[in-house]
Amino acid sequence: MSAARTPRRAPAAPEVRSDLLLGTTLMLCAMVLLPIMDGLAKGLSQRYPVPMIVWARYLFHLACMLPVLLLRFGGQGLWPRQAGLQLVRGGLLLAGTALFFFALSLLPQATALALFFVSPLVVTVAAPLLLRERVGAWRVLAVLVGFAGIVLILRPGSGMLGWGAGLALAAGVVHGFYMLFTRALSGSAPPLVTLGYTAVVGAVVMSAVVPFVWVRVTPLDFATMVLLGVLAAGGHFLLIKAFDHAPATWLAPVGYFEMVTAVLYGYLAYGDLPDALGWTGILVVVGAGVAISLKERKAMRGLRPGN
Repeated sequence: MSAARTPRRAPAAPEVRSDLLLGTTLMLCAMVLLPIMDGLAKGLSQRYPVPMIVWARYLFHLACMLPVLLLRFGGQGLWPRQAGLQLVRGGLLLAGTALFFFALSLLPQATALALFFVSPLVVTVAAPLLLRERVGAWRVLAVLVGFAGIVLILRPGSGMLGWGAGLALAAGVVHGFYMLFTRALSGSAPPLVTLGYTAVVGAVVMSAVVPFVWVRVTPLDFATMVLLGVLAAGGHFLLIKAFDHAPATWLAPVGYFEMVTAVLYGYLAYGDLPDALGWTGILVVVGAGVAISLKERKAMRGLRPGN
């Protein structure tokens, strides 16, 4: 693109009438697809280097999305405002994905996901510093309860506190900062364009890395890698459509249904089930996150005119 030409701004996302039932249904469908993607990634990690799996997830995700984006927005319309921050955001998502896939290679899926759910707690702690959001005592209490749940899952001295747990927690922390950047960039581009931009970042970076770790792939495993990208694109598209039809404060608690799917898939595919203390920790972490989400929903209702 010539430097003399100013790229056309991506069009604003159209307003969609609120439909809580449809939004909730779309969110639940996304929470079914994404843990299946994670489970397939876990299986592939037993045979292939994790960077190859991350590469496949982003490359085939981009391959699914690019025709839709070009058809809907055209070439120039894909250039987002605040491209630098979009690049940082995409890098954070890529780092979080890579860390989580490494964690999946070492931990049961449900345990890795429970530790990853530290991300809403990170948002609560960091939002006052980065976004100047006000945090009340109830949020601080929810964060403390959530960390107590993480301690129950890890149980220092039980052997759970290892590389896998550290990677899962790091993935959750990085994802928390990704969520903060997503909030900061809200409204700067249509959600589909933002999602496409993150797919480009992941595909480009991992395409530079994957030649150094490449091993021969069987046709069945290559098809599974393609399916990773399809599930990622499909799951995130459903997420976007869910937010088109229902507010984030309504959908946030629904997102924890992902834990149910992760436990079920982990059991059916690998025979993994948390023990009693692990279940307790999972329930505490999820409960803290849901409490934050519900309180945010109540606070948002209180800000509506006329309430």
